Parts: sequence; C-alpha cells; structure tokens
Amino acid sequence: MTDSLSLFPLGTVLFPGGTLKLRIFEPRYLDMVSRCLREGTGFGVALIVEGREAGGPTRTARVGTLARIVDFEQLSDGLLGITARGESRFRIVSTACRSDGLNTAVVEWLGETAALSVPLEMTVLTELVKQAGISPGNAPGAPRFDDASWVGMHLAQLLPLTLPERQRCLEMNDALERLQFLRERLDIRQH
Repeated sequence: MTDSLSLFPLGTVLFPGGTLKLRIFEPRYLDMVSRCLREGTGFGVALIVEGREAGGPTRTARVGTLARIVDFEQLSDGLLGITARGESRFRIVSTACRSDGLNTAVVEWLGETAALSVPLEMTVLTELVKQAGISPGNAPGAPRFDDASWVGMHLAQLLPLTLPERQRCLEMNDALERLQFLRERLDIRQH
C-alpha cells in the first residue's frame, strides 16, 4: 500500500518511538505544519545524503520515518518550535517538489517485525535502554523491554552512532540483526 507524504529532509535519523524537536521558519514548512495540525496527519523525515537542510535540491535516503507533531510552541526568538514523535517506517517510491519548494514523496509502509524476545546474550542492551530513563512518561505506550525491535529502535536513537550507522539501523528489517549490529558498535567503542 502506498501513500503520499510531505517530506522533511533533515541531517538526522528519526526512529519509531523517538522524538525530534524542530525550529520551523521556512514558509513551506510552516504551511506543512499547519496542514498536519489541521488534518491530524504526519510528515515524512528522511536523512539527507546529498544537499543541505535549508535551501537547494536535496537527495535523501530511501527509508524514513513518519513523524507526528505532539507539541508546539512559540520560541523566544519568535519562531515556531515543534516536537514530533516517530511512528512508522517507510520506503520512498518516488519524490516530487511542489512549486513552493516542499518535497513530497509516494511511500510504501514497511511493516513492523513480529515481536521477538530479546535473546539472553543481548539483555545488556535492554539494561542500557532502562538506564537511559526510558519510561512510560517519556515514550509512547508502555516500554516493551522484552521486544527486540522496540529495544533496538530506542537504543539506536540513544547511542552516539554515525549518521550512516543510524540509517543502517533504521533500514534493517530484522530486529535481531539490529541488536547484533548495536552490540558490535558498543564492543568497538569499549576497546
């Protein structure tokens, strides 16, 4: 199944369950935020792989995340500040640029992997997520510390990974492969 989304190319990777704070000042994005709030829809966040966040053409990674606005405020500098939460992953089928400069994309949704338990040898990763303070108050829904996909997505959002490593984690469809990748990154950084 495909849908059309407004696309917000950024120099960051948003994971399902993660949060993103943005300062909105370009007219195309002010209009997009207004439309999202009015219609109760979200927008797509995709990592820029070529180009810049503000102005000019960009090329993004093919996999991104639907972001839903959960809060907004006027910042001290008068700009609009929003907080968005990552929901579902998508793969970009095609992109277009509207006359106002807003990028849009036709996307296909990437299904969630079936819930898999965190293997015993990977429970150290669950402990890291717990130590980071993930709790019902700052994550949507109840924490699912026994779900390998949930733990992997939250850990990938928290760890100091490079952008290519973050994007690789987002693109992985196998939750156990993602946990293994994160475990290897931790082992490399500890030596």
